[in-house]
Amino acid sequence: MGLICSFLLTSLFSCKDDLPIAIDSGSRFVVLKSIKIINAGENGAGVVEGTVNENTKEVSFPRLDVLTDFQNLKFEAEMSDGATLDKETYAAAFEDGDTEKTIIIKVQNDPRYREYLVKLRLNVPVFGADFAKVKTYDNTMNDLGNPLYPVFKGAATRGTGFDGEHVLIVTRDAMGSHLLKVSDIAKGDVSKPIMLNMTGVKDGTFTINMGGQAYGHTYIVNLSGGQTSPLKIYHWTDPTKAPQVSEFNVATIAGAGVRHGDNFSLNIDEAGNGFIFLGDNAGANVLRLKVTNFNVINDPYAFAIPVAGAGSWTSYNRIENTSEYIFTGHDAPVSLVSDGGALTYAMGRVAIPIRSSDARVIYFNGERYLIVTTAARTGSEPTNFAVYNITKGATVADALKNLNDLASSPIFEYSLMGPVNTSPASQTGYFVKKDINGKDESLFLFSAASDAGFVVFEVPKKELD
Repeated sequence: MGLICSFLLTSLFSCKDDLPIAIDSGSRFVVLKSIKIINAGENGAGVVEGTVNENTKEVSFPRLDVLTDFQNLKFEAEMSDGATLDKETYAAAFEDGDTEKTIIIKVQNDPRYREYLVKLRLNVPVFGADFAKVKTYDNTMNDLGNPLYPVFKGAATRGTGFDGEHVLIVTRDAMGSHLLKVSDIAKGDVSKPIMLNMTGVKDGTFTINMGGQAYGHTYIVNLSGGQTSPLKIYHWTDPTKAPQVSEFNVATIAGAGVRHGDNFSLNIDEAGNGFIFLGDNAGANVLRLKVTNFNVINDPYAFAIPVAGAGSWTSYNRIENTSEYIFTGHDAPVSLVSDGGALTYAMGRVAIPIRSSDARVIYFNGERYLIVTTAARTGSEPTNFAVYNITKGATVADALKNLNDLASSPIFEYSLMGPVNTSPASQTGYFVKKDINGKDESLFLFSAASDAGFVVFEVPKKELD
């Protein structure tokens, strides 16, 4: 027995040289401890120290002089023993209008390496909204926010409105149509609805269906159902009092089409002057109504829809301080049109999602944006709110052409997580809050969709940090 044990021990130790040797991993770490740009500024003599976030593998620098040689950036870095950067110089190509750029540097210690994202920012005035600091007041099906606002069920709530102070909820739910204060919504409180006095609200396939909110004034339209059914628009200056009623016999309006109220586009200025547009259910014609001093709604005029095949849920939104409008439908591209239906420019069907609806052009703090809410017409389509930066371009037509040709991605996107929507009433809205000097301070954005709920976003202006 002792001989056998001795043989086994001898055999074991005699084979020790054949066992695998552990790699000394400590000599091959690839950690970036600190980093500097050592050729910043016009003369290339500036030194700028960065901040390394090892958790996210990101490096940030203070804003850099625009005269820095960005084609030949030189870094000085403290790294793990034996590690080096993969290049001696790096290039960052800033295109016209760009103020930020991200490049990748690699820390290598053969056979290992690690990549870091280096964010470079120019020391120039900044414009637009800072979507990295957005506040979201959610009442949609998205689990990240508050519970779904309860009346968004069974397609009972198809219309909403937004003017920065109130959200309008147009609903056939037993709760009744009402307003919510944006200030309450921002606190997570939706328990204080301001009910609308519905005295005299009657007639139509549905007595109420869609609506709009502007400068403290509330408008709701019925679903007329056809030329034999009256088209009625209700207007409240005070939600506690009975509304003013404007009624139209569509059968007497040449070219008006049939069944109005599936969509409702309110376009009025601070004095209460402008137009209301209603596309007919057949997607063939648009009915335009003139609004004067908020109260007078008259002078009906009908014209052929600007883009064929737009569908039943169209929108017609004025670009502020112009006579141009953005037209969309749930099966038509975003288009630039006049108040009489003349087409100036139509984007391609696939430039942005074809279900993009209620498109609006916004000017804020020196930048220009396009906002849309998509409609989930099939099981493969989401209900999303999206913001596109369309600042580049001398005109809106130029801007839309650039967006069309470049196929740019949204700069901000949020999912309302709505279900398949067979009656896709989808809305957007916005409000620009000014500071005491009348300058743009923050941008409020709004999105809603049938059975998906509504959400408000508060976005501050960009500021140099």
